[in-house]
Amino acid sequence: MDIKVSSIGISFLAVFLTIAGIAWAGDIQTITLRGKVLNLMGEKSQVGKTLPTVRLPDLGLNMIDLQSFKGKVTILSVVPSLDTPTCDKQTHILSEENKGLDKTANLITVSRDLPFAQKRFAKNAKISNITFLSDYRDAEFGKKTGLLIEENRLLARAVFVLDQKGIIRYLEIVSELAKLPDMDKAMEFARSL
Repeated sequence: MDIKVSSIGISFLAVFLTIAGIAWAGDIQTITLRGKVLNLMGEKSQVGKTLPTVRLPDLGLNMIDLQSFKGKVTILSVVPSLDTPTCDKQTHILSEENKGLDKTANLITVSRDLPFAQKRFAKNAKISNITFLSDYRDAEFGKKTGLLIEENRLLARAVFVLDQKGIIRYLEIVSELAKLPDMDKAMEFARSL
């Protein structure tokens, strides 16, 4: 059976992906930073798939397996660097505007910041209800989720909601790195699981 794809079909797909906030250049997923195109590396994360097995250090340098969060709904907030205003705001929203989710769900922030920088950030921001994990060592999380930015080796901004089995049920990869994800929508989705 021959499948023919018209240029209209390809154009429709490109428009759909752009509306969804994600673009592909061939097989390469891209985002932008103030209009400059950035390429994302690694395996693309998909709703309905299990979050890959990754071990990351926490604030005390203990290696934490992301699979250990199974059993509870998990919100995984991914930021490029906690020392930037947008990342700071995204993390404060998760910590302070979760409307009780911190009592029933795992709240996790992942960045490539060193654990020492994450610890300083958490202390200065007075945040104690989020687990901070660092992908500083070899960017394994970024590579296994398709969020590693080729040009600067930081993580793309994203938010995942995982069900109790560790399956991705909600995913937003922000198309413009300087903008926030819809944290309210992600948290509302987490409440529905």
